[in-house]
Amino acid sequence: QVRLVESGGGLVQAEGSLRLSCAASGIIFRINTMAWYREATGKQRELVATIARSGSTNYADSVKGRFTISRDNAKNTVYLQMNSLKPEDTAVYYCNTAPNVWSWGQGTQVTVSS
Repeated sequence: QVRLVESGGGLVQAEGSLRLSCAASGIIFRINTMAWYREATGKQRELVATIARSGSTNYADSVKGRFTISRDNAKNTVYLQMNSLKPEDTAVYYCNTAPNVWSWGQGTQVTVSS
């Protein structure tokens, strides 16, 4: 059974930082491309960042230069360092594999105040 547990969200002022974590179980973590997604109220869930098994990364244009995705295969954990946060980054953040996804975790709420 795949389980994804996100944590680290919270309320932060604009230009602040947060670090999200996602612990995965039930998958062979090290061979999967991992990703962070987000869903803002009233909007579709969108892909934010991916990290391949090789460590290569890709980012949505809206977060490029501000967010950094990383992974620790020994801990089956993927991270998202978010700097220079903007109010438009407010969303529930989820991790999953990419491009195909497993069942979603509960996500972690990120709220950025102006």
